[in-house]
Amino acid sequence: MTDSEPTQMTEWRADEELAEAMIPLIGRLYRERDVITHVYGRKLVRRSAIDILRAHRFARQITGEHLSVQDSYPIMEALAEMNLDAARVDLGQLTSQYADASDQNVEEFLASSLESITTGRGHLLAEPTDVVLYGFGRIGRLLARILIDRTGSGAKLRLRAIVIRPGKTDDLEKRASLLRRDSVHGPFDGTIQVDSDKKRIIANGNPIQVIYANSPDSIDYTSYGIDNAIIIDNTGIWRDEEALGQHLESPGVKQVLLTAPAKGKIKNIIYGVNDHTITADDTLVSAASCTTNAIVPTLKVINDTFGIETGHVETVHAYTNDQNLTDNFHTKERRGRSAPLNMVLTETGAAKAAVKALPELEGKLTGNAIRVPIPNVSLAILNLNLSSDASADDINSALRGASISSKLREQIDYTSSTELVSSDLVGSEHAGIIDSTATISNGRQCVLYVWYDNEAGYSYQVARIVQSIAGLTYPRVP
Repeated sequence: MTDSEPTQMTEWRADEELAEAMIPLIGRLYRERDVITHVYGRKLVRRSAIDILRAHRFARQITGEHLSVQDSYPIMEALAEMNLDAARVDLGQLTSQYADASDQNVEEFLASSLESITTGRGHLLAEPTDVVLYGFGRIGRLLARILIDRTGSGAKLRLRAIVIRPGKTDDLEKRASLLRRDSVHGPFDGTIQVDSDKKRIIANGNPIQVIYANSPDSIDYTSYGIDNAIIIDNTGIWRDEEALGQHLESPGVKQVLLTAPAKGKIKNIIYGVNDHTITADDTLVSAASCTTNAIVPTLKVINDTFGIETGHVETVHAYTNDQNLTDNFHTKERRGRSAPLNMVLTETGAAKAAVKALPELEGKLTGNAIRVPIPNVSLAILNLNLSSDASADDINSALRGASISSKLREQIDYTSSTELVSSDLVGSEHAGIIDSTATISNGRQCVLYVWYDNEAGYSYQVARIVQSIAGLTYPRVP
């Protein structure tokens, strides 16, 4: 054993002890004041001590410098004593900024830096907003996990019900089991019980009514105590105004959000890019597709910074439920062939859909897709012709900056790892992750590689739209 090994272990144990001490402080801020703490976009709420240390370690990929929990703990300790409004607070950025504020103590620094969220306003909503999941497939179950996790103090979103088609006698138990265990995303973080008499699933103390129905317009939600609800239709069956509008005929429904690209005049929203266009009159809204959410934020940064003349989007996409496990009849070309055994060339509407959020790219993009034999995490390859010369460093710098401090930092993540592969990104909360070491540039031509968890990353984007509709747009500091 070398002389450095005992020192390293001692330092590790000291860091772990501080990370453990952070957990109740983080939890109290979240439950009592609806303050969500992060380290450069890595959420700390309901995370283990190891997760907290890992988030600190990740900061080096963003800033190029080590972020020590020894430095961040005094900031966290002081935050817990402040009377803060509901907000997202980046502990990493505050710690880095405080290192440059040598003329102030921690309390003075935070009082100045967080002045905008010490108004005494408190929670954003006086009463929680009811949410209903219409459908309970891959996206529906992930949304259930996210909504349950975000119950927090109870003064925001509240998952009240799940609507599914009538099933067999053991249907309720099987639905609960699918929520409890997931082959890709792992076990549910908490406890799940089944109340067969009342047809409810109780997840982490949240009673969720299971409603059986065959059509969107056949339910009286008010009879279950649900009113002014946001319906998240994750079936993908009804996509135009007339069909999706059936939900609005059911008593208790306020607005409807579709988790698929919409047809007609329904707005396709990419949170962080065009969510500001949602108005109270938009009773029907679409969250577009997973691929569109992954590429649009990156396209916006590149177009705003360098300009895009033309481009092609090639998606290497995990297989999905609409493909066959074994060769069998399918209405679409090639998708009838076995998904786990083949790469399947198919179409994608992501390039066309991107234009709905970024009209300035009208007529400039083409797209195609290859379904590959993995169950989750996909890759978008953006081959772009720019309006001006840009080196790989210029492009990466712009995207790295967007991932740290822009309004797109929840959508764009950034990695400089040379060893990262798809499975490393299962569960990512970002819409897309820039693989900076793969960026290619030659004058005005560049190629970007954007990873995305096509299930979780998209579901988090959907949840952000729901929060926006409900009036839960958190101020972010610093």
